[in-house]
Amino acid sequence: MNAETIREYLRRKPFEPFVIRMSNGEIHEIRHPECALLMKTRMVVYYPDDDRSVTCSLVHINSVETLQAS
Repeated sequence: MNAETIREYLRRKPFEPFVIRMSNGEIHEIRHPECALLMKTRMVVYYPDDDRSVTCSLVHINSVETLQAS
């Protein structure tokens, strides 16, 4: 995945929550821009409710989609 595509999602005004889908089938929700750290080849997703983080390699991110309201 291109880092610039993810950066565009993180910078949207107003921010819209989105999901990233990984090549192994994992799905990670980004509900606030401060819960994601985008680096050159990786992205760290932080889950404040669980106080945990996940590091995702950009080459393994298959898609980025706006999170649909339920």
